[in-house]
Amino acid sequence: MTGILGYARVSTGDQDVGGQTLRLTQAGAIKVFTDVRSGRSMDRPGLAALLDYARTGDTLAVVRLDRLGRSLAELLAMITMLKNRGIALLSLEEKIDTSSAAGELVFHVFGAIAHFERRLIAERTKDGIAAARVRGKLPGRQPLDADQISAALKLVAAGLSPTNAAHQVGLGRSTVYREIKRTGLQRPL
Repeated sequence: MTGILGYARVSTGDQDVGGQTLRLTQAGAIKVFTDVRSGRSMDRPGLAALLDYARTGDTLAVVRLDRLGRSLAELLAMITMLKNRGIALLSLEEKIDTSSAAGELVFHVFGAIAHFERRLIAERTKDGIAAARVRGKLPGRQPLDADQISAALKLVAAGLSPTNAAHQVGLGRSTVYREIKRTGLQRPL
């Protein structure tokens, strides 16, 4: 027997999944799985449990697509995985249902737009690097100034803290610590 399985997610414990759960239940969800996790985290035990529970012919329902993935690429990967398993996706807010041909078309259009956007960004980056080279600028992180590093290491050797030494010579604190480690400098106690 197939059914609608709901997935509700909130980012923090201060938020409540109750509103999402109610809407999913009203949409026909026979069971709702929940997570209290940031969208950045792909460690979502509730979603994993839903995917373990789901069978071919089931529908995964969410209130909004952003509850399922934080980027279009994540969503498209999820849709592909669901499709391969014979599971449809229903988004209540966006009114997308991949069990229909129109819903699947919408996702393919989203995918094409995401691919186009990635290509545009790559082309703009490539053009920007080429323009910078023409102006005589080297893209990327600039090489460290050997005199600054030497001065910072001398200050540390004289007893100044790496943080203060970095501040004095205009370097980042992590740069000074990295150079201390690289050179094996013993700091005075």
